[in-house]
Amino acid sequence: MSWPAVAIGEIVADLRSGFASGGDDPEGVVQFRMNNVERSGELNWSKLRRVPRSKARKDLLIEPGDILFNATNSPDLVGKTALFCGFDEPVTFSNHFLRLRSKRDTVDPTYLSRWLQREFAHGRFAAMCRSWVNQASITKDQLASLEIPLPPFDEQRRVAAILDNADAMRRKRKRVLKLLRNLGEALFRDTFVIAEEGSWPTVTVGDLAKDMRTGPFGSQLLHSEFVSEGVAVIGIDNAVSNEFRWAERRFITEEKFKTLRRYQVYPGDLIITIMGTCGRCAIIPEDVPTSINTKHLCCITLDKTRCLPEFLHAAFLCHPDIKRQLGVQAKGAVMPGLNMGIIKSLALRLPPLRLQRQFVEKLEMIAVQSVMAEASEAHCAGLFSSLQHRAFTGQL
Repeated sequence: MSWPAVAIGEIVADLRSGFASGGDDPEGVVQFRMNNVERSGELNWSKLRRVPRSKARKDLLIEPGDILFNATNSPDLVGKTALFCGFDEPVTFSNHFLRLRSKRDTVDPTYLSRWLQREFAHGRFAAMCRSWVNQASITKDQLASLEIPLPPFDEQRRVAAILDNADAMRRKRKRVLKLLRNLGEALFRDTFVIAEEGSWPTVTVGDLAKDMRTGPFGSQLLHSEFVSEGVAVIGIDNAVSNEFRWAERRFITEEKFKTLRRYQVYPGDLIITIMGTCGRCAIIPEDVPTSINTKHLCCITLDKTRCLPEFLHAAFLCHPDIKRQLGVQAKGAVMPGLNMGIIKSLALRLPPLRLQRQFVEKLEMIAVQSVMAEASEAHCAGLFSSLQHRAFTGQL
């Protein structure tokens, strides 16, 4: 089925930019900003910025059904789009956005916002934006000139409803996955923080380690010595997500490995980043090939008769006492500095091995559920992408 293509400028009653405001006003009007919309178009009100009421003119307030198009951002985020469905107080918008107010008798705002979100997901705005240092933009004229396939109004609403239902399913799957990822931390806090017992001995990480080491420094390992295959070299990128992942693959020859054998990592070792993005950690998996770690990591081989790596990994990320010793006050904050001496001196209460094993068993159950949830989320994402394509080509 073929639908006429119509320029956005012809189907909106108003298309304008917001305004910049230099400072916060605790008594002011909420200003919609870049952090208030996710890549998916989902609204995020977790952090609000308020601006002086004198700047929030009536014609710059957002109404339900208005579309907010992020016209200035980094190149990969230009074009993320939100449909405003209302808030419990007046809201205005920043100069990083263009507000589209559709002609309601011509185009359904949900249909228009869904089309813009699809174009964003397909990279259209990243390809057409004007870029400069760390910033990019789409002009009002560029947006107004884009042509959208425009079916009859009833068909627009039908298409929008189908996509809304599919997206709701996709978002539910993502929320389940997020809850599962947070469940391990909640389990740790319940078991080892809230239920912590005074009889548990206080130990340091150094007490629990059979060996602690960083990687080869300086001329011990040069970048020019990396080869395309051989003994793997593990670095920051393998731990930066707080779980072990193969990212950039680096290798050294077997001959070079013989001179650096003391830096070998073993299954169950805990690696912690001490340069770059400090404080990320991961557990070396059981199936790791022969590998060494770089100088950017501290590698800990634990005495597993006293401490399981899964427990120490979770403690390093979640335990308030550890965070306090590291100077980390807020979740997600960057650690101010880290070295092997600091890590070795970290003190914590050591629970019985029995409780640690029970914790690991529950983590394994969560991991199984997470794999299933990831597969379901990927299926829903693929279904939604397919529906988007069919929706705007008259195939639904």
